Amino acid sequence: MSASQLDQLKQFTTVVADTGDFESMKAYKPQDATTNPSLILQAAAKEEYRPLVQQAVDETKAKGLQGDALVEAIIDRILILFGLEILKIVPGRVSTEVDARLSFDTEGTIAKAHQLIDAYAAEGISRERILIKIASTWEGIKAAEQLEKEGIRCNLTLLFSFAQAVACAEAGVQLISPFVGRILDWYKASTGKDYQGEEDPGVQSVRAIYAYYKKFGYKTEVMGASFRNTSEILCLAGCDLLTISPGLLQQLQDSTEPVTRYLSPESAAAADFEKVSFDEKSFRFALNEDAMATEKTAQGIRAFSADIVKLEALVKSLL
Repeated sequence: MSASQLDQLKQFTTVVADTGDFESMKAYKPQDATTNPSLILQAAAKEEYRPLVQQAVDETKAKGLQGDALVEAIIDRILILFGLEILKIVPGRVSTEVDARLSFDTEGTIAKAHQLIDAYAAEGISRERILIKIASTWEGIKAAEQLEKEGIRCNLTLLFSFAQAVACAEAGVQLISPFVGRILDWYKASTGKDYQGEEDPGVQSVRAIYAYYKKFGYKTEVMGASFRNTSEILCLAGCDLLTISPGLLQQLQDSTEPVTRYLSPESAAAADFEKVSFDEKSFRFALNEDAMATEKTAQGIRAFSADIVKLEALVKSLL
């Protein structure tokens, strides 16, 4: 019997589950898992995960906190409890996201990362198994740079541009999550054109970042994220990691069509790139010059922030 596309892909790419749903993780045996406020909100609203949310409420209420501090502490506890359940399933790492409302607050991001790492440590989880997920703003990248120096590994998310990717590599972050599907969404909406296969601008963006990193020897891992179809995934076969939603994992599981490796350190070595560098001013200008990246980064921060507010409302309803 032929191997599934998922099993073929796993031969040269680390497959990560992009979900807060534990049951679907068990089915596809990913190495790592990523969550975000939207995924946690979706999971927390499901009946089967309500006991976990209630546990977070009960445990945190016992600490005697009041008002906003209580709600914030409960949300942090929900993130940790979901993370702990995920770590029972995946052999590798879980990404836990800092509140998106801290996206322009370097010190606030660092403080929240310390809280999350300390909470995992209190449960006996080593920091090697945790990636702190932070938006790829200048402030977020600077926070990650400091955290990495302390041995706290970071996953820089909401990444849409080459400038963001270069700044992350120069900051020494562990991993980036360039968003493929959201780039495609923007180009389809702005040009009215349908992009297929290797023409997909999201695919092209990640291929360029991967080639640049490998050519210049950056250790930062590239994890393609936010896919709209399996074609985008297969065109990035060979990328360090790919984080994939359960629906697309199922499609890959169901197909036995051959998978071709497109990305490799060897092919990247021949890529035609000049080395570039960004300070704060040049970073902000480069990002501003990229309308797609500017819009999608802002939109992503707004959406994740809105879902944290919804999660807070859910918590308040249980208090």
